[in-house]
Amino acid sequence: MQDWLRMTAGDLGRGIALGEIDPEALTETYLAAINNHPLRDRIYSVVTEDRARIEAAAASARAKAGQRLGPLDGVPISWKDLFDSAGVATEAGSALLKGRVPEHDAEVLRNATAAGLICLGKTHMSELAFSGLGLNPITATPPSVNDSEAVAGGSSSGAAASVAFSLAPCGIGSDTGGSVRIPSVWNDLVGLKTTSGRVSLKGVVPLCAKFDTVGPLARSVEDAALMLAALEGRKSADLRGASLRGLRFGALQTVVLDDIRPEPSQAYHLALTRLREGGAVIEEIEAPEVAEALPLSPILFTGEAYGLWRDTLEAAPDKMFPPILDRFRSGKDILAADYVAAWYKLDTLRATWEARVAGYDAVLMPTAPNLPPHLDRLMTDGDYYVTENLLTLRNTRVANLLGLCAITLPVGLASCGIMLCGKPFQEERLLRVAKAAEDVVAPRQA
Repeated sequence: MQDWLRMTAGDLGRGIALGEIDPEALTETYLAAINNHPLRDRIYSVVTEDRARIEAAAASARAKAGQRLGPLDGVPISWKDLFDSAGVATEAGSALLKGRVPEHDAEVLRNATAAGLICLGKTHMSELAFSGLGLNPITATPPSVNDSEAVAGGSSSGAAASVAFSLAPCGIGSDTGGSVRIPSVWNDLVGLKTTSGRVSLKGVVPLCAKFDTVGPLARSVEDAALMLAALEGRKSADLRGASLRGLRFGALQTVVLDDIRPEPSQAYHLALTRLREGGAVIEEIEAPEVAEALPLSPILFTGEAYGLWRDTLEAAPDKMFPPILDRFRSGKDILAADYVAAWYKLDTLRATWEARVAGYDAVLMPTAPNLPPHLDRLMTDGDYYVTENLLTLRNTRVANLLGLCAITLPVGLASCGIMLCGKPFQEERLLRVAKAAEDVVAPRQA
């Protein structure tokens, strides 16, 4: 039974279908692992034991009757603490929302429940999702699975830790500038950033509504595909027969390789070598529009974030972690004219990018140019906090700014990964490409 804690969600689902795994026993195994784990309270903000047991009992009955709702019916998962869950605190990692208990589930949680998935509970996160580091002294800071003194990455820090520490087979997070992909790469997971506007944000605490997206942090590309389908209430992408043969990748050179640390650089170039050996064609590409888009971030992200949260945070600024408060307040003086002009320019840059990469199956880059920073230094060195946070999110933010779907894959070196960027709303195609790449850059152990 202990092996269940290390299985993929897809494999667990197949075990349930074959009658080899009972959803109730599986859920109890996960609940026991959570409650007995020394990091429980640094990973989960709430463990929804009653809900999980009720849902598991229903899934078990369906399995025995041959009436399963889908391939993941009976599989338990975790949810980032910004997805509304009826009757359970949803506080987005912030004292500003302490005691906030929604009456209804977020739409994606409803869809997942309708597909038979079991809610284990809610996971800790960066305060109001506005940091790529995962440091949160207000509630809790989950650690990286590869370094207990380092942060897990944010803002979906607990979601990643729940999977990496075998306390959930999959976690659901959000990604505004890298918040699914950074904790995924730093914890050796697969993380899918969906296209803005594709997956419902109804019942999701917002940060920047024009950039917010929902996506899974998982153990495999297959799990990411299955979870995307469950979140949307549709059929999963068909990954059978995925192959690198004939695929063309663009390896982005502009900005994303600047200041990269030795370990992520080594891992990335090793992944490129493996992809070439697997039959893929890789061409280095320059894209000046990326360099033009990135400086728009302070206008677009902080302007919207401060606009959404101004009244709430200014009513009680002392409740916030000062670096997060400062980041929100950096949007205070952005002019409406500058915001509109920035969006106009970004739309033009997106069109330029679309034309440049039209002939590629995906564009490649290192997911993160750095490794997880140590918690203690982040707490005592303000300049280090700012520079590491901005560097951490630089590469992932390319996909958010350009409106792309993207996925990060582990490459076999701790806390390092490769990111594949696809075209807007072409997640199914990207997932097939990622499955082919996964089998080469980081094949799973049998």
